[in-house]
Amino acid sequence: MRCEIFKTKEEMAQAAAKNAAQVLREAIFSKGQATFIAATGKSQFEFLENLTNDLSIDWTKTTMFHLDEYIGLPAEHPASFCRYLKERFIDKVHPAMVHLIKGDTSEPEKECERLNKIITGKEIDVAFVGIGENGHLAFNDPPADFETEKPFMIVDLDEACRKQQYDEGWFSALSDVPKQAISISIRQLIKSKHIICVVPGKRKAQAVKNCLEKEISPMCPASILRKHEHTSIYLDTNSASLLSEESHECAKISK
Repeated sequence: MRCEIFKTKEEMAQAAAKNAAQVLREAIFSKGQATFIAATGKSQFEFLENLTNDLSIDWTKTTMFHLDEYIGLPAEHPASFCRYLKERFIDKVHPAMVHLIKGDTSEPEKECERLNKIITGKEIDVAFVGIGENGHLAFNDPPADFETEKPFMIVDLDEACRKQQYDEGWFSALSDVPKQAISISIRQLIKSKHIICVVPGKRKAQAVKNCLEKEISPMCPASILRKHEHTSIYLDTNSASLLSEESHECAKISK
């Protein structure tokens, strides 16, 4: 794992997108196609904008999965991750194949089964992720399941996770935030050859500190990233503000 700290959110996003583009290009060059997992949320805005503006990627040779989706939320809802990805990513670059999670289905268990059949055996070249304020990866809230081999599964969303979604303005009331979601599992996520983790903002500072400095534990799901050799974590000065001097010394500080 490597960690880089940037002065601004925009500089952080540019560097992360440059790395992502390189990984995708190398996969396409070496085997003719690339498969990736896309994240959503406010933390990914600048990263995805920079990535979609990179003209060096042949998106017609890519396949996309995505991390998670609320259960029971209409696809046209402003907080729908399917809508988010269509508007901010898919409709801009047009990947050859897109596997979206149908969270508005009446049978979420069958939706998990459908996705699991598709992703099983697939080599994931790179996963784009963030870290939640409660330390979650995808919607794996603490205590996360580090053991399940299911690629996608139904998860319960804890109060801190739901409050983050409300505080970020995706919902008009906390009671409107769904209590369950379909999420990619921790084990499936860390099977990715590369992981690019983009975490801006002061509100994520404690989660970043826990991820990098506390023991690797289901109580801090993002801490598992420290076990992945090819994880790159991108921070700005705000999200890195609570890190110890030792952590700062280990990170690459971009001037």
